[in-house]
Amino acid sequence: MRRFFSIVTSFATISASAAIAAPFTYMNERFGTVCTFPDEIFNDRQPEPDNGDGQVWLSADGASLTCSGIANIDDETPKGFLAEEKASKEPGYKITYSKTGKDWAVLSGLKDDKIFYERRLFGRDSVIRTVWIDYPPAVRSKYDPLVGAITGSLKGP
Repeated sequence: MRRFFSIVTSFATISASAAIAAPFTYMNERFGTVCTFPDEIFNDRQPEPDNGDGQVWLSADGASLTCSGIANIDDETPKGFLAEEKASKEPGYKITYSKTGKDWAVLSGLKDDKIFYERRLFGRDSVIRTVWIDYPPAVRSKYDPLVGAITGSLKGP
């Protein structure tokens, strides 16, 4: 009986979590940047900028999510991007994790007293697609499990 109760409780927890984190897929018309995230959490959509390069969503607890694209006019590479970011002297900016692949880069750390996670895809179409998530350390347990799925959903055409 105890095992049955444990299994039922686990399914109820998973179902409740799934209900809170229903996916929403955003596609930027200008650059074709796509990312998927729980819009019950990131539910305050900000006005799109005039240049149409992306979109920002806020959450009630101080987190934000940005999904955007930019033209790679300087032929930036993943390794070059990381080197530039690591050399930054911007106050309140500290990288604690970084990794690159052939056409992607990932950064994580602290910026202005928030935890951030950024993933960039360097497309063959000369577009850099980015997803950026930041959140206060006090809500880390809520967002850390979401970061991988959200940033892993980043793609282009």
